[in-house]
Amino acid sequence: MNKDQKKVAIGAASGVIGMVILVTLLYSNLPAPAGMGNPFDRVIFTLRMNLVAALPLFIGIVTVGNNRFLSEAIDPLRHAEDRATVINGRFVDNTLQQNFLFLVGTLALSTFLEAASMKLMIALTLVFVLARIAFWIGYRIDPLYRAPGMAATIYMNLGIILSVLYFLVF
Repeated sequence: MNKDQKKVAIGAASGVIGMVILVTLLYSNLPAPAGMGNPFDRVIFTLRMNLVAALPLFIGIVTVGNNRFLSEAIDPLRHAEDRATVINGRFVDNTLQQNFLFLVGTLALSTFLEAASMKLMIALTLVFVLARIAFWIGYRIDPLYRAPGMAATIYMNLGIILSVLYFLVF
């Protein structure tokens, strides 16, 4: 591995480890949400948590729009975006992709969870938002520093998807 690959690998590993630790700590310490008696309540709660998970996407879209409005990039066909606007746009693109996986995965997962386990949705959502923020900040500092936030998000989504597949089979 070259120097950049090592930097990304270390960042990705730290992101995954941090994500697992933070989800575990939050899950262990959060109270179970009330009113989760039936599957419909759990799906509705999960949809509401997904609105919170969409906040970084919304903020990113507003940021790109404001960047464009206040610059020569107001006409996107000019390709006049500065570096920050390009990074913000890539953040929005990736966050939309990650939000889609998170939405589908958490909705499916919520149908398998018991009422007491629904605090997992809160933990996952909070860590998702923090990971997206870490991705964006890291990207703005240096594109290689996006690795912790990216890895935390994608491996969380992978864990959610694998959990659902497990519940489907067993």
